[in-house]
Amino acid sequence: MDVQPPDATYRPAGDSGLVTQLLREAADGRAGALDEALPLVYDELRRLAAAVRQQGTGATLDTSALVHEAYLRLAQTDGAVPWAGRQHFLRVAARAMRQVLVRNAEHRGAAKRGGGVADVTLADDLHGRPPTDDEVLDLDQALQRLDAINTRQAAVVEVRFFAGLTVEETADVLGVSAPTVARDWRLARVWLARELAP
Repeated sequence: MDVQPPDATYRPAGDSGLVTQLLREAADGRAGALDEALPLVYDELRRLAAAVRQQGTGATLDTSALVHEAYLRLAQTDGAVPWAGRQHFLRVAARAMRQVLVRNAEHRGAAKRGGGVADVTLADDLHGRPPTDDEVLDLDQALQRLDAINTRQAAVVEVRFFAGLTVEETADVLGVSAPTVARDWRLARVWLARELAP
């Protein structure tokens, strides 16, 4: 199976300066600041969620439900996360969407799969079939192991696969160069292919 980043067009929020200011206020503990930021990034979160849904993951969640569940996870951190700005928010939102999808896959009974690891590879082409719940869970577990070895490579996979960002957009969100993202993407794909081989 080929799992690739969703085909999403990433567009920055209209007023990223205001978003950054609100996120910093939320980090400083101002009640409601994260709620004020949500309308400014809602369309962006919907685009990310729609891209994830195009992959066929989280089949029981529509786009709005995925955004709302991910936002609820983000809202629970209100005041607890030292938001570094809009890029950091999008990275955390990608992680929240990943957690929502994994949780839903687990709840649908994916833990009762037959022996063996699902055959999951990461590819850049858009011709693969959508991943199954089992494959989402296997990828999540492999990403946890990769994070222990190379946090940046795990973040690249998480942002590209679960948020559907391009190499350039991922570089912007993670604060590294596009060549670094491309290299990390290649290395992570090789590592994950080995980890996920049946």
